[in-house]
This record gives sequence, C-alpha cells and structure tokens, in this order.
Amino acid sequence: MVRVAQIINRMDYGGIESVVVNYYRHIDHSRFQFDFYVTEDSLLPQLRELEDMGAKVYRIPPYSHVISYHRCLKKAFKDRGYQIVHAHLSTMSLFALYAAKRAGVPVRICHNHSTAQWGEGVKTLLKYMLRPWNQLFATDYFACGDHAAGWMYGKHKLQSAKVSVWPNAIEVDKFTFHDMVRESVRKELGIPMDAFVVGHIGRFTYPKNHPFLIRIFEEVVRQEKNAYLLLVGEGECEPEVKELVGQMEDSHKVLMVGSRSDCDRLYSAMDVFCLPSFYEGMPVVAWEAQANGLPIVMSTAVSHEAGVNDNAIYMSLDEAAGQWANQLLKMQRIPVETAGKKVPNISVYAAKLQQYYEERLKDIS
Repeated sequence: MVRVAQIINRMDYGGIESVVVNYYRHIDHSRFQFDFYVTEDSLLPQLRELEDMGAKVYRIPPYSHVISYHRCLKKAFKDRGYQIVHAHLSTMSLFALYAAKRAGVPVRICHNHSTAQWGEGVKTLLKYMLRPWNQLFATDYFACGDHAAGWMYGKHKLQSAKVSVWPNAIEVDKFTFHDMVRESVRKELGIPMDAFVVGHIGRFTYPKNHPFLIRIFEEVVRQEKNAYLLLVGEGECEPEVKELVGQMEDSHKVLMVGSRSDCDRLYSAMDVFCLPSFYEGMPVVAWEAQANGLPIVMSTAVSHEAGVNDNAIYMSLDEAAGQWANQLLKMQRIPVETAGKKVPNISVYAAKLQQYYEERLKDIS
C-alpha cells in the first residue's frame, strides 16, 4: 500500500477539498491511501470520515510563512518517504513542490484548479510571477480542465499532451433531484413551495462576484415577487454581501445559510443556479447543479467545460443585471433521467487516477 501526500490549503467545505476527498472516497484504499497536509486553521469537517477510511491528516503552517512551511513539509516528505506528492495550491504549489524536490520525492504533481483576473491587483500579479516556478519543480502537470491547464502551463504544453486533465468529477447519483427533498429543505428554510429560488454555492470571495449576484436578484424580485435567493458558503467578503443585502427592500428574501455539508439536498430546493464569477478553474458546483437537472447561468469567464447540459447558458459580465435576471426567469429544469448523463462520474476518473499513480510508480522503480 502506497501513501500519497495531498497538499491542500485550508480544508473546509470548499470546492478543491471536496474534489480531492471525492477522488479519495472512490480509490482503492488497499492500494493507495492519502495523507492530507492542511493549514493549522482548517475546520476539517471531513476529519472523521477521512480517518475512518485510513487517511492521515497533518496540520501545517500556512504557505505565507514561507520558511516554516518549507521546513515542515521537507521534513515530513523525507521522514515519511513519500514517492508521490500531489499539490493543489494553484501557483502557490511551488512551495510544496520545491520542498518535495529537496526531500527527494520522485513524482511531484502540480494540479491546477484555478486561473486569475486582474481585479485582484497585487494578488493576481503575484500569481503571474510565481506561475513559471511550478513547472520548474513539478514532474507531472495536472489541471481540472483545458482552461485551467492553458492558463497555468501554456497552450503549447497543453497541446503537446504533457498536461493531464482531471475533471472535478462527482458522484452523479448523489445529486439527483427529489421532490420530497425539495419539500423538506424548503420547509426547513422557510421558503414557500411555490417560490422561485435562485441558488448559489461558493465561498464569499472576490472571484465569485457576489455583489453582482445581489444586483441580479434585485432585478429578479422586481419581476417575480415570490422569489428567493439562497446563498451557501462563508468567506472574507461575507460582511460586504450582508451590507448589500441589508440595503435591499426585500432583504428577507435573501437566505445566507453558511457552509453546509448537505449541498446535495439544497440543489433540489432551487429552481435555477447562477454563477457570475470573475474567473474559475472548473467549478464543481456547476456539474453538481446540472446533475440535479438545474438550469444554470454562468459568466463567460467560467470554463467552457462547465456547461454540459442543454439548459446551461453563458452570459457576459458586461450585460446588465436585468438581462441576467430575464434569462434566469425563463429557464427550466431538465428531466431526472437525463440530467446527469453528461456529467463526469467520479467512479470512472478515480479508477483512471489510480492507474496513473500505478504507472508512475513503475516508471520510478
């Protein structure tokens, strides 16, 4: 049995950690076990489940404490004799990959899940400055989709087949729409059964563009008085969003329910999903929503791979909030029996990842 070091930043309810845990759930634990390296302030809602499956979880300093982060990881990699280190930190993976290289780890995977947008100023500049170093210290190049791969590694490397694309595959059946679940969730949240519910699941961070989502909903509720906005997540921009909601005439129709472990249930309570992001890698929520049959409206900044169903629409962020609202109000669910057919299934891709690990171990033996 081989232990693979999975390097994550803060481990809460976010998309990246859910993807890695999902792959872990479906891999053969008699052959591969994952060790999770996460920051000290992680909430780790998955801890019990991970340990029950045989994983080990190690809390480490954040990568912003560069020296202590490097020393901690280098020692851990060397002492525990890892053959594979798999880093999921976008451009910040370079710090873990450098530590892995110095510790003599033969297989060092850079797995990119994101892109960038200049609205974040210095943070974006730092991403662009650090981006080339990941390729210097990595031996293997992964990404969640073509868009994320092209941004991190360049189109030439992507076209040369040096990059492996691993979709943020999901357990499709888990997200199937159920009438009884819809009724239960709406009753729990105080949402009328005949209400029109716009949903969004994601951390309250700049890329998710919550302020524009609030403006879109204001336009929705002008046309449809019995409308509600369901926001799931937490993050540093939450106070700003709460202030914007508080200024609304219909603020009671915006439900901010925090981070939830039952998002699979929440999709059934929604009527449409809205994702007006400034940038994304490959948002797993897009596929979860579509597996549920939800229509989804996304910004054109979201990867083209995200829209797999016929009721997935892309709109420019240059279009007015009212135009987004008009699109949301006219969309319809698709039947349960066809909803998840085009969504990548985790059982297939976990088996492929295991095979990849096996082949790389043969390469270095």
